[in-house]
Amino acid sequence: MTPIPPLTPPALEEIQAARKRIAGVASRTPLLRLAPRAGEVELWLKPENLQPVGSFKIRAAASALGRLPRAALARGVYTASAGNMAQGVAWWAREAGVPCAVVIPDGAPQAKRDAIERLGARLIPVPFERWWRVLVERQYEGLDGHFVHPVSDPAVIAGNATIGLEILEDLPQAAAVFVPYGGGGLSCGIAAALRASGSRARLFACEIETAAPLAASLAAGAARAIEYRASFVDGIGGRSVLEEMWPLASALLSGSCVVTLEETAAAIRQLVARAHIVAEGAGATSLAAALAGRPGLGPRGSTVTFPAGPLVCVVSGGNLDPSTLATILEDRLP
Repeated sequence: MTPIPPLTPPALEEIQAARKRIAGVASRTPLLRLAPRAGEVELWLKPENLQPVGSFKIRAAASALGRLPRAALARGVYTASAGNMAQGVAWWAREAGVPCAVVIPDGAPQAKRDAIERLGARLIPVPFERWWRVLVERQYEGLDGHFVHPVSDPAVIAGNATIGLEILEDLPQAAAVFVPYGGGGLSCGIAAALRASGSRARLFACEIETAAPLAASLAAGAARAIEYRASFVDGIGGRSVLEEMWPLASALLSGSCVVTLEETAAAIRQLVARAHIVAEGAGATSLAAALAGRPGLGPRGSTVTFPAGPLVCVVSGGNLDPSTLATILEDRLP
Protein backbone atom coordinates (compact mmCIF):
# COMPACT_ATOMS: atom_id res chain seq x y z
CA MET A 1 0.00 0.00 0.00
CA THR A 2 1.46 3.34 -1.08
CA PRO A 3 1.75 5.70 1.92
CA ILE A 4 0.20 9.14 1.60
CA PRO A 5 1.62 12.21 3.28
CA PRO A 6 -0.68 14.21 5.56
CA LEU A 7 -3.14 16.27 3.54
CA THR A 8 -3.44 19.99 4.12
CA PRO A 9 -5.89 22.44 2.49
CA PRO A 10 -4.45 23.85 -0.74
CA ALA A 11 -3.23 27.43 -0.38
CA LEU A 12 -4.57 30.10 -2.69
CA GLU A 13 -1.33 29.98 -4.70
CA GLU A 14 -1.74 26.23 -5.27
CA ILE A 15 -5.32 26.68 -6.43
CA GLN A 16 -4.30 29.43 -8.82
CA ALA A 17 -1.53 27.19 -10.17
CA ALA A 18 -4.09 24.43 -10.74
CA ARG A 19 -6.26 26.93 -12.56
CA LYS A 20 -3.45 27.57 -15.01
CA ARG A 21 -2.91 23.82 -15.51
CA ILE A 22 -6.54 23.16 -16.40
CA ALA A 23 -6.92 26.20 -18.69
CA GLY A 24 -7.91 25.08 -22.16
CA VAL A 25 -8.97 21.66 -20.86
CA ALA A 26 -11.78 22.32 -18.38
CA SER A 27 -14.50 24.87 -19.08
CA ARG A 28 -15.29 27.83 -16.86
CA THR A 29 -18.89 26.92 -16.12
CA PRO A 30 -21.47 29.68 -15.54
CA LEU A 31 -23.38 30.42 -12.36
CA LEU A 32 -27.10 30.26 -13.12
CA ARG A 33 -29.96 31.64 -11.05
CA LEU A 34 -32.69 29.05 -10.55
CA ALA A 35 -36.01 30.63 -11.52
CA PRO A 36 -37.49 31.58 -8.14
CA ARG A 37 -40.74 30.29 -6.70
CA ALA A 38 -42.85 31.94 -4.03
CA GLY A 39 -41.30 31.52 -0.58
CA GLU A 40 -38.15 29.89 -1.93
CA VAL A 41 -34.67 31.03 -0.93
CA GLU A 42 -32.33 32.51 -3.54
CA LEU A 43 -30.75 29.55 -5.32
CA TRP A 44 -27.91 29.46 -7.81
CA LEU A 45 -26.55 26.52 -9.80
CA LYS A 46 -22.95 25.75 -10.74
CA PRO A 47 -23.53 23.28 -13.65
CA GLU A 48 -20.38 21.17 -13.86
CA ASN A 49 -22.41 18.76 -16.00
CA LEU A 50 -21.50 21.14 -18.85
CA GLN A 51 -17.84 20.09 -18.75
CA PRO A 52 -16.47 18.19 -21.80
CA VAL A 53 -16.82 14.86 -19.96
CA GLY A 54 -20.08 15.76 -18.23
CA SER A 55 -18.63 16.32 -14.75
CA PHE A 56 -16.18 18.35 -12.65
CA LYS A 57 -13.69 15.50 -12.72
CA ILE A 58 -11.96 16.86 -15.79
CA ARG A 59 -10.63 19.64 -13.54
CA ALA A 60 -9.19 17.07 -11.13
CA ALA A 61 -7.65 14.93 -13.86
CA ALA A 62 -6.09 17.87 -15.72
CA SER A 63 -4.68 19.32 -12.50
CA ALA A 64 -3.16 16.02 -11.34
CA LEU A 65 -1.75 14.87 -14.67
CA GLY A 66 -0.82 18.27 -16.03
CA ARG A 67 1.86 18.72 -13.38
CA LEU A 68 3.73 15.51 -14.22
CA PRO A 69 6.72 15.23 -16.60
CA ARG A 70 6.15 13.19 -19.73
CA ALA A 71 8.56 10.48 -18.54
CA ALA A 72 6.32 9.75 -15.55
CA LEU A 73 3.49 8.81 -17.93
CA ALA A 74 5.46 6.53 -20.25
CA ARG A 75 3.67 3.39 -19.01
CA GLY A 76 0.27 5.04 -19.11
CA VAL A 77 -2.19 6.05 -16.41
CA TYR A 78 -5.01 4.42 -14.49
CA THR A 79 -7.60 5.29 -11.89
CA ALA A 80 -10.40 3.74 -9.86
CA SER A 81 -13.70 5.40 -10.56
CA ALA A 82 -17.45 4.86 -10.65
CA GLY A 83 -17.39 6.62 -14.00
CA ASN A 84 -16.73 10.36 -13.85
CA MET A 85 -13.07 10.49 -12.81
CA ALA A 86 -12.52 7.71 -15.30
CA GLN A 87 -13.78 9.94 -18.08
CA GLY A 88 -11.60 12.84 -16.93
CA VAL A 89 -8.45 10.71 -16.84
CA ALA A 90 -9.33 8.96 -20.11
CA TRP A 91 -9.95 12.30 -21.85
CA TRP A 92 -6.58 13.63 -20.70
CA ALA A 93 -4.79 10.38 -21.63
CA ARG A 94 -6.27 10.41 -25.13
CA GLU A 95 -5.12 13.98 -25.67
CA ALA A 96 -1.65 13.11 -24.35
CA GLY A 97 -1.44 9.93 -26.42
CA VAL A 98 -0.83 7.57 -23.50
CA PRO A 99 -2.73 4.38 -22.61
CA CYS A 100 -5.37 4.47 -19.89
CA ALA A 101 -7.05 1.80 -17.76
CA VAL A 102 -9.95 2.17 -15.35
CA VAL A 103 -10.88 -0.06 -12.42
CA ILE A 104 -14.65 0.34 -12.25
CA PRO A 105 -17.34 -1.21 -10.02
CA ASP A 106 -19.27 -3.81 -11.97
CA GLY A 107 -22.55 -2.05 -11.21
CA ALA A 108 -21.53 1.22 -12.88
CA PRO A 109 -24.15 2.66 -15.27
CA GLN A 110 -23.87 1.67 -18.91
CA ALA A 111 -23.83 5.30 -20.03
CA LYS A 112 -20.63 5.88 -18.07
CA ARG A 113 -19.05 2.64 -19.30
CA ASP A 114 -19.80 3.54 -22.91
CA ALA A 115 -18.39 7.05 -22.49
CA ILE A 116 -15.14 5.72 -20.96
CA GLU A 117 -14.66 3.25 -23.80
CA ARG A 118 -15.37 5.92 -26.42
CA LEU A 119 -12.46 7.85 -24.93
CA GLY A 120 -10.20 4.86 -25.55
CA ALA A 121 -9.71 3.56 -22.00
CA ARG A 122 -9.64 -0.10 -21.01
CA LEU A 123 -12.26 -1.11 -18.45
CA ILE A 124 -11.51 -3.49 -15.58
CA PRO A 125 -14.87 -4.25 -13.90
CA VAL A 126 -14.62 -5.60 -10.34
CA PRO A 127 -17.08 -6.08 -7.45
CA PHE A 128 -17.74 -2.93 -5.42
CA GLU A 129 -15.79 -4.24 -2.42
CA ARG A 130 -12.68 -4.84 -4.56
CA TRP A 131 -13.06 -1.45 -6.20
CA TRP A 132 -13.25 0.26 -2.80
CA ARG A 133 -10.01 -1.49 -1.77
CA VAL A 134 -8.24 0.20 -4.69
CA LEU A 135 -9.23 3.58 -3.26
CA VAL A 136 -7.91 2.59 0.16
CA GLU A 137 -4.75 0.82 -1.03
CA ARG A 138 -4.05 3.29 -3.88
CA GLN A 139 -3.01 0.58 -6.33
CA TYR A 140 -4.30 -2.37 -8.35
CA GLU A 141 -2.12 -5.42 -8.83
CA GLY A 142 -1.28 -5.99 -12.48
CA LEU A 143 -1.50 -2.36 -13.57
CA ASP A 144 1.86 -0.65 -13.92
CA GLY A 145 1.06 2.91 -14.99
CA HIS A 146 0.73 6.08 -12.93
CA PHE A 147 -2.22 5.79 -10.53
CA VAL A 148 -4.43 8.87 -10.21
CA HIS A 149 -6.38 8.76 -6.96
CA PRO A 150 -9.82 10.25 -7.61
CA VAL A 151 -10.05 11.90 -4.19
CA SER A 152 -7.03 12.24 -1.91
CA ASP A 153 -4.41 13.65 -4.25
CA PRO A 154 -3.37 17.24 -3.41
CA ALA A 155 -3.39 18.20 -7.09
CA VAL A 156 -6.85 16.67 -7.53
CA ILE A 157 -8.16 18.68 -4.58
CA ALA A 158 -6.55 21.86 -5.91
CA GLY A 159 -8.16 21.28 -9.31
CA ASN A 160 -11.55 20.88 -7.66
CA ALA A 161 -10.94 24.04 -5.65
CA THR A 162 -10.96 26.12 -8.83
CA ILE A 163 -14.76 25.82 -8.73
CA GLY A 164 -14.74 27.80 -5.48
CA LEU A 165 -12.76 30.64 -7.06
CA GLU A 166 -15.25 30.87 -9.91
CA ILE A 167 -18.24 30.90 -7.55
CA LEU A 168 -16.80 33.79 -5.55
CA GLU A 169 -15.94 35.76 -8.68
CA ASP A 170 -19.52 35.45 -9.93
CA LEU A 171 -21.33 35.68 -6.58
CA PRO A 172 -19.07 37.11 -3.85
CA GLN A 173 -22.06 37.44 -1.51
CA ALA A 174 -22.78 33.68 -1.51
CA ALA A 175 -23.85 32.59 1.97
CA ALA A 176 -23.46 28.84 1.57
CA VAL A 177 -22.41 26.29 -1.01
CA PHE A 178 -23.95 22.81 -1.26
CA VAL A 179 -21.67 20.15 -2.71
CA PRO A 180 -22.23 16.40 -3.32
CA TYR A 181 -19.97 14.32 -1.07
CA GLY A 182 -18.35 11.22 -2.53
CA GLY A 183 -14.85 10.92 -1.15
CA GLY A 184 -14.49 14.54 -0.07
CA GLY A 185 -12.12 15.80 -2.75
CA LEU A 186 -14.70 18.13 -4.31
CA SER A 187 -16.25 19.49 -1.12
CA CYS A 188 -12.93 19.96 0.68
CA GLY A 189 -11.38 21.57 -2.38
CA ILE A 190 -14.18 24.13 -2.75
CA ALA A 191 -14.23 24.78 1.00
CA ALA A 192 -10.48 25.40 0.94
CA ALA A 193 -10.90 27.91 -1.88
CA LEU A 194 -13.61 29.76 0.03
CA ARG A 195 -11.47 29.95 3.14
CA ALA A 196 -8.28 30.91 1.28
CA SER A 197 -10.15 33.71 -0.49
CA GLY A 198 -11.45 35.16 2.77
CA SER A 199 -15.10 34.25 2.15
CA ARG A 200 -17.38 33.55 5.10
CA ALA A 201 -19.60 31.27 3.00
CA ARG A 202 -20.23 27.92 4.62
CA LEU A 203 -19.96 24.63 2.79
CA PHE A 204 -22.42 21.78 3.32
CA ALA A 205 -21.63 18.30 2.07
CA CYS A 206 -24.62 16.52 0.54
CA GLU A 207 -25.04 12.76 0.95
CA ILE A 208 -27.61 10.17 -0.08
CA GLU A 209 -29.44 8.17 2.59
CA THR A 210 -28.22 4.84 1.19
CA ALA A 211 -24.54 5.74 1.70
CA ALA A 212 -23.77 8.61 4.08
CA PRO A 213 -20.40 7.92 5.73
CA LEU A 214 -19.64 11.57 6.48
CA ALA A 215 -22.79 11.97 8.58
CA ALA A 216 -21.87 8.85 10.56
CA SER A 217 -18.31 10.07 11.00
CA LEU A 218 -19.37 13.55 12.15
CA ALA A 219 -21.71 11.98 14.70
CA ALA A 220 -18.91 9.75 16.01
CA GLY A 221 -16.15 12.36 15.84
CA ALA A 222 -13.92 10.05 13.78
CA ALA A 223 -13.88 8.37 10.37
CA ARG A 224 -16.41 5.56 10.36
CA ALA A 225 -17.50 2.74 8.08
CA ILE A 226 -21.16 2.26 7.22
CA GLU A 227 -23.46 -0.23 5.55
CA TYR A 228 -23.55 0.68 1.87
CA ARG A 229 -26.64 0.16 -0.30
CA ALA A 230 -26.47 0.59 -4.05
CA SER A 231 -28.98 2.92 -5.71
CA PHE A 232 -29.41 5.02 -8.85
CA VAL A 233 -27.27 7.62 -7.06
CA ASP A 234 -24.03 5.93 -8.06
CA GLY A 235 -21.56 8.84 -8.20
CA ILE A 236 -21.32 9.43 -4.44
CA GLY A 237 -21.33 7.33 -1.31
CA GLY A 238 -18.85 4.74 -0.15
CA ARG A 239 -18.20 2.31 2.64
CA SER A 240 -16.42 4.86 4.81
CA VAL A 241 -14.78 8.23 5.02
CA LEU A 242 -11.22 7.74 3.78
CA GLU A 243 -8.88 8.04 6.76
CA GLU A 244 -6.62 10.55 5.04
CA MET A 245 -9.61 12.79 4.15
CA TRP A 246 -11.12 12.93 7.64
CA PRO A 247 -8.85 15.71 9.01
CA LEU A 248 -9.70 17.94 6.02
CA ALA A 249 -13.41 17.14 6.01
CA SER A 250 -13.85 17.64 9.75
CA ALA A 251 -11.99 20.96 9.66
CA LEU A 252 -13.36 22.51 6.46
CA LEU A 253 -16.96 21.34 6.10
CA SER A 254 -19.83 22.92 8.05
CA GLY A 255 -21.91 19.77 8.11
CA SER A 256 -23.57 16.94 6.20
CA CYS A 257 -27.02 17.15 4.64
CA VAL A 258 -28.48 13.70 4.03
CA VAL A 259 -31.25 13.51 1.42
CA THR A 260 -33.59 10.72 0.39
CA LEU A 261 -33.78 8.97 -2.95
CA GLU A 262 -37.21 10.54 -3.47
CA GLU A 263 -35.88 14.04 -2.78
CA THR A 264 -33.01 13.46 -5.17
CA ALA A 265 -35.31 12.24 -7.95
CA ALA A 266 -37.53 15.29 -7.39
CA ALA A 267 -34.46 17.55 -7.66
CA ILE A 268 -33.54 15.92 -10.99
CA ARG A 269 -37.04 16.69 -12.27
CA GLN A 270 -36.81 20.28 -11.07
CA LEU A 271 -33.44 20.79 -12.75
CA VAL A 272 -34.89 19.56 -16.04
CA ALA A 273 -38.12 21.58 -15.78
CA ARG A 274 -36.80 24.82 -14.29
CA ALA A 275 -33.19 25.03 -15.51
CA HIS A 276 -33.12 22.70 -18.56
CA ILE A 277 -30.24 20.82 -16.90
CA VAL A 278 -29.83 17.05 -16.82
CA ALA A 279 -28.09 15.96 -13.63
CA GLU A 280 -27.17 12.50 -12.47
CA GLY A 281 -28.29 11.46 -9.01
CA ALA A 282 -25.11 12.58 -7.28
CA GLY A 283 -25.21 15.95 -9.00
CA ALA A 284 -28.78 16.60 -7.89
CA THR A 285 -28.23 15.95 -4.19
CA SER A 286 -27.01 19.53 -3.70
CA LEU A 287 -30.29 21.03 -4.91
CA ALA A 288 -32.24 18.36 -3.03
CA ALA A 289 -30.52 19.39 0.21
CA ALA A 290 -31.04 23.11 -0.37
CA LEU A 291 -34.74 22.63 -1.18
CA ALA A 292 -35.32 20.29 1.77
CA GLY A 293 -34.10 23.01 4.11
CA ARG A 294 -33.38 20.63 6.97
CA PRO A 295 -30.51 21.60 9.28
CA GLY A 296 -27.22 19.90 8.52
CA LEU A 297 -25.56 17.41 10.84
CA GLY A 298 -22.49 18.87 12.50
CA PRO A 299 -19.83 17.56 14.90
CA ARG A 300 -21.01 15.07 17.51
CA GLY A 301 -24.52 15.06 16.06
CA SER A 302 -25.14 18.79 16.49
CA THR A 303 -27.50 20.56 14.11
CA VAL A 304 -26.25 23.28 11.78
CA THR A 305 -28.73 25.67 10.17
CA PHE A 306 -28.23 27.35 6.83
CA PRO A 307 -27.22 31.02 6.84
CA ALA A 308 -29.43 33.69 5.29
CA GLY A 309 -28.47 34.77 1.79
CA PRO A 310 -27.83 33.27 -1.63
CA LEU A 311 -27.26 29.51 -1.72
CA VAL A 312 -25.15 27.88 -4.43
CA CYS A 313 -25.73 24.27 -5.49
CA VAL A 314 -22.88 22.55 -7.33
CA VAL A 315 -24.32 20.19 -9.94
CA SER A 316 -21.31 17.91 -10.04
CA GLY A 317 -22.22 15.82 -13.09
CA GLY A 318 -24.82 14.82 -15.63
CA ASN A 319 -23.83 11.32 -16.77
CA LEU A 320 -27.16 9.58 -16.36
CA ASP A 321 -28.50 6.56 -18.24
CA PRO A 322 -31.38 7.69 -20.50
CA SER A 323 -33.59 4.91 -19.17
CA THR A 324 -32.97 6.07 -15.59
CA LEU A 325 -33.80 9.65 -16.53
CA ALA A 326 -36.99 8.53 -18.27
CA THR A 327 -38.09 6.62 -15.17
CA ILE A 328 -37.46 9.64 -12.94
CA LEU A 329 -39.28 12.01 -15.29
CA GLU A 330 -42.28 9.65 -15.13
CA ASP A 331 -42.30 10.31 -11.37
CA ARG A 332 -41.04 6.83 -10.54
CA LEU A 333 -37.92 5.70 -8.68
CA PRO A 334 -35.41 3.66 -10.72
